[in-house]
Amino acid sequence: MSITYHDAEGIAAMRVACRLASEVLDYLTPFIKPGITTNEIDRLAAEYMVTQGTTSATVGYKGAGDVPFPKSLCTSVNHVVCHGIPDDKPLKKGDIMNIDVTVIKDGWYGDNSRMFVIGDASIAAKRLCQITFEAMWHGILQVKPGNHLGDVGHAIQRFAEGNGYSVVREFCGHGVGRTFHAEPQVLHYGRPGTMEELKPGMIFTIEPMINAGKRDIKEDHRGGRYDGWTIVTRDRSLSAQWEHTVLVTETGYEVLTLSAGSPPLPSFVPAASGQPAPVAA
Repeated sequence: MSITYHDAEGIAAMRVACRLASEVLDYLTPFIKPGITTNEIDRLAAEYMVTQGTTSATVGYKGAGDVPFPKSLCTSVNHVVCHGIPDDKPLKKGDIMNIDVTVIKDGWYGDNSRMFVIGDASIAAKRLCQITFEAMWHGILQVKPGNHLGDVGHAIQRFAEGNGYSVVREFCGHGVGRTFHAEPQVLHYGRPGTMEELKPGMIFTIEPMINAGKRDIKEDHRGGRYDGWTIVTRDRSLSAQWEHTVLVTETGYEVLTLSAGSPPLPSFVPAASGQPAPVAA
């Protein structure tokens, strides 16, 4: 499969789909409190997507396996690394959770995720969430024509490991557009100057999964069986993830999954009117 370089029409459509995906997370934010179940969060999201004129990309999605994903979004709590399936267990004070939302609008996919701290979590949990957020942005800052995907991964790995955390290797970012998952694969570790060269029109996700303990992961076999999706840390340490969809522009980057309720940019990220300024070549 080859990399798609999007034209002006495709970029305009992706701006809409990605903004709408981010607005689902905006809508959910006030509801994320101790006592709510992830099933309820899923229901709220599904209802809101109807008002947007979007549909969920995850319902029925099979990915690399044979088990269709049953819900409208992924909810990964505490030591769940990714692909957590919403259920009836209430969230409790001190939990951390990633909500991963992908919507389809007029055939275009918008993909993003955020971390949420439930009530007042520990300093260690909040630091993990913040460092993971900043690691994602260190990767985004490497996006500009002439750089390589290895530059993105290296920036994330260096920052995360420099702060005492580990980077999950088995999952990566990906191209996105008229399909959910496309080329290129975007690793969150690597060496500068390696892998694909970044060129204008490329659109892909940057979505590092960072563990407080070791980077090793495993399938979650609660109840003695695997649900086909949920991945957890092998040592049961906390894990965090953030995700944005990014466009390579003629001069730098544009983050497509920003909306009115997006978290403030880190202090080291240049900003103009709420959108990161293109990185100079």
